[in-house]
Amino acid sequence: MITTNDSYKPEYYIQFARLEINNFWFCSRNRLILWAIKRYCPNKSKFLEIGCGTGFVMSAIEKAFPYFSLYGSDIYTEGIKFARERSRQAKLFLMDARRIPFKGKFDIIGAFDILEHIKEDDLVLTQMHQALRKDGRIILTVPQHNFLWSRFDKASCHLRRYNAAELRNRVKKSGFEIMKTTSFVSLLFPLLCISRLGEKRSSLKEYNVTQIAEFGSVINSLLRKILDFERGLIRLGLYFPFGGSFLLVARKT
Repeated sequence: MITTNDSYKPEYYIQFARLEINNFWFCSRNRLILWAIKRYCPNKSKFLEIGCGTGFVMSAIEKAFPYFSLYGSDIYTEGIKFARERSRQAKLFLMDARRIPFKGKFDIIGAFDILEHIKEDDLVLTQMHQALRKDGRIILTVPQHNFLWSRFDKASCHLRRYNAAELRNRVKKSGFEIMKTTSFVSLLFPLLCISRLGEKRSSLKEYNVTQIAEFGSVINSLLRKILDFERGLIRLGLYFPFGGSFLLVARKT
């Protein structure tokens, strides 16, 4: 049974489909996800993305791992329509992440900036555990640090931001063993804090979540290079305790 999720606006799909292509954050997150799959999911090939949205992540996975058997789900038909245009090979379907109708089917399940939109995030983690095969993996990204909560989160329809210990505990309680965690968007953290503080003090009534994420090509290129360098440090084993976002990889036990 498909139900609606009040913590997202379907009209955002068309805006994000345009923004994602060149935006430094979306592109850098994709590269970090691809690295995590390659590093922590050897000999795995059946992949489900929960909340695939516009298909931006899925299309990158399809290109990087053409041998994967890809599945993508979303709670809105608007998301599925965009994802179908970007990913020709993936099997796409409507699904409520709180009611995953599979048991022991997938090797990897990804949820990339999805949990913060769902009130019953513990239930989603339990459902993910059920849908995985033995020794299956989950890969999660979420917005981090409660003190960064701002108008951006409200406009993005977030219900929460996570702290690292909180997310680790929830994942462990759902039956997973943690393999890798780190913050990211860490080298830009001071700029992010200044930006969020400015949003809290702003008196502007109109707030467009996609417009504030648009940058000129020069600035966008510079920010992307900074996050490329950061990702190189993560690949070398460096753990960042602070950052705008958080990555977690875990194994089903």
